This record gives sequence, C-alpha cells and structure tokens, in this order.
Amino acid sequence: MRVIKIYKETRYLSAGDRALVIEFGNKISEEVNSKVRSMTIAIEKEGIEGVVEIIPTYRSLTVHYDPMSTSYSSLIEHFEYLENKLEKIDIPLPEIIEIPTFYGGDQCPDIANVAQHNSISVDEVINIHSSKDYLIYMLGFTPGFPYLGGMDEKIATPRLETPRTKIKKGSVGIAGSQTGIYPTDSPGGWQIIGKTPVDLYNAYSDSPILLDSGNYIKFVPVSWDEYKKIEKAVKENRYKIKKYPKKERLI
Repeated sequence: MRVIKIYKETRYLSAGDRALVIEFGNKISEEVNSKVRSMTIAIEKEGIEGVVEIIPTYRSLTVHYDPMSTSYSSLIEHFEYLENKLEKIDIPLPEIIEIPTFYGGDQCPDIANVAQHNSISVDEVINIHSSKDYLIYMLGFTPGFPYLGGMDEKIATPRLETPRTKIKKGSVGIAGSQTGIYPTDSPGGWQIIGKTPVDLYNAYSDSPILLDSGNYIKFVPVSWDEYKKIEKAVKENRYKIKKYPKKERLI
C-alpha cells in the first residue's frame, strides 16, 4: 500500500520554458493541500517579478512565468527561500463558504437513486451531505468548478451510465465518492441531488470565480421558497455570501 505523505524535499519540475511545477506530496490529502495553499499565498504576497500566474492543484502548484523577466533557476531559489520561512508568513485561516442548496424536486432528479443505492432515505442523504465541511482542493473542468474532498462514503454513488447532454448551472451532484457543483450549464454524468441559486461563475463580475482552492464549502439546506428568494436577490446583486474563518489549520 502506498503511503500518503508530504515529501521530505519539495520537488521542482520543469513544465516547458514558461512554467514550473512545485510538487509537495505523492497523493491527495488535506495536509498536502494545506501546504499548497500556504505556498500559493506566500508567492502572491511576495510579488515575485516575472511570475504571471499560479495554478494550485490537489498536491502541487504550477507557476507560469515570463522567461524574459526571470529564470527557472532563480525562481527555484526564491521558492525554496519562501518555503523555509512559511511558518513566519502570515497565512490567513481558510474560510468556510455557505452554499444554500435546495435538495430534491424536479430539478434534482437523482436524489432517490442515491438513497436507493445506499439503502437509506432521501432525508438521510440530505442530512449526511449537508453535515460536512468540504475542502476545495482545486478548481477546473469548467470555470469555477470545485473539486471537493470530504464526502461521506455512506452516500457514494456511481456516475450515471449515460451522461446528460445538459446539466443546469448550480446543480449539486455526486459521482462515486465525490461531490461538486456545476458553475455553468454543461454536459455531465453526475447524480444530481440539489441545486443552489448562488453564482459560482459570473463572467461580468470583477471577481468572476466565487470560490478559492484551500477554502471550504458548507451546503446549507433551504426550502423552495427560500431558494427563490435567494435566486431573486442574486439576480438583483443583493445577495451576500455567508462565510467565516475555519478555526483549524493543518500547518
């Protein structure tokens, strides 16, 4: 069995002539991802000349840079220096973002499938799904799509045998032991159990992506009436996302 661990020495890998990868561990874990988040924030705070973009993943960072302004070797020296003083850098606590979610109904056709597959009731599916804080490991697939960790195996359910050609934005789904939210209309094969009126992606906003990797999501069940009220407030730009610091930090 392969052991989940943080590498004793961080690995630096070339990714062409304009990017490098900083790899912290050999498998997906909250501890490794916490290191990813801390290093992302440290690099952003440092404002290193030549760094164009930082892309966090499950267990690594990809750093795109301008080779006319800096070099692969000088960046590695700078990143090693930052890593050695991570404990002295002010890394804010991750936040928990509440995502109001209506479970079931005509727009959420698969919640009964999830219940039946796991031999539990629909109410139990809702209670289990909304009881966790889900770590946002990374964003991808479509703009703002969160790859979440922490779902209870009691509601794990295989993907649909035949994917749908269109799943509406805001749909909350389950695929295997993962859960996630569709930020935009998209094809997909996840079991749809809920829907949120909150925009995870808004191309016309100053900050188009709502979520950040390293933070957490908390699904909060709401009634259909509450859903419609929030939906209206979102459209009128009146809705305020509820978020607060998560008290624990792994490193």
